[in-house]
Amino acid sequence: MEIIDIKNALSELIQPDTIKINEPLKNYTYTKTGGNADLYISPRNYQDVQTIIKYAKANHIPVTFLGNGSNIIIRDGGIRGIVLSLLQLTDIQVEYDQIIAGSGAAIIEVSKTAREHHLTGLEFACGIPGSVGGAVFMNAGAYGGEIKDCIDNAKVIDQEGNMLILSNEELELDYRTSKIQESGYVVLEATFNLKRGDINVIQAVMADLTAKREEKQPLEYPSCGSVFRRPPGHFAGQLIQEAGLQGYRIGGVEVSKKHAGFIVNVDNGTASDYEAMIAHVKQEVLKHSGVELMPEVRVIGEGLK
Repeated sequence: MEIIDIKNALSELIQPDTIKINEPLKNYTYTKTGGNADLYISPRNYQDVQTIIKYAKANHIPVTFLGNGSNIIIRDGGIRGIVLSLLQLTDIQVEYDQIIAGSGAAIIEVSKTAREHHLTGLEFACGIPGSVGGAVFMNAGAYGGEIKDCIDNAKVIDQEGNMLILSNEELELDYRTSKIQESGYVVLEATFNLKRGDINVIQAVMADLTAKREEKQPLEYPSCGSVFRRPPGHFAGQLIQEAGLQGYRIGGVEVSKKHAGFIVNVDNGTASDYEAMIAHVKQEVLKHSGVELMPEVRVIGEGLK
């Protein structure tokens, strides 16, 4: 089935201005790398998400879900089929001690909304550069807090296009993992259970965490955030630094001189540069310390042919 035929068929089913052909995905990733998507679709409502998934399944078209691209590397050959972006699902509602946020809302904005309504429990997320959907997918966390600590439930769509609500327990959230990753579900929205707090205390905690992030992380360069999971009993950045890799460069990417746990795009780096760097860092750290680093960042898509 030709891409233009898929576009024309979907244009009859959903809002056609949300569909783009051969769209550069580097425009949607924090690393500023990645090839093109055959079809890039950014629906504005849950019903269109369901329609796309059902159409794709019926016509055997692969679908890749994309949040705000903060913890992902898309290979230079791009992604075949449909890339489904949920970034337009940004609604945030406050109901008493709960916040209900769309998958495309920035988790930072949800944290700020909590503060504005004197709600505590999401301060840890004030510097996480991801969407709500991505945060649930990865069970995102920072500074001692995790999504599993405050999420009540998530509304999801399964691979058949059915809408489900999964409780905290059913989401099976653990360190940087969740049932969402294993099942192929896509998050539409999440409901967070919070508590009433003192806005001055909440603000002070968020200001402190923001200052720590700005001091320690290389925010001046494009990056995919923390590249490796924390090894038991160790810190990935420290192991990389001890292996003498800080400042090491492959192509246009570099192990950050500010924080060795980050690989930054300093000079028009490519996804291939990132993959080569990740492999090199893993090899050198294993050689130096005997610890095998496991990537936290996801690498998807096709390489150049």
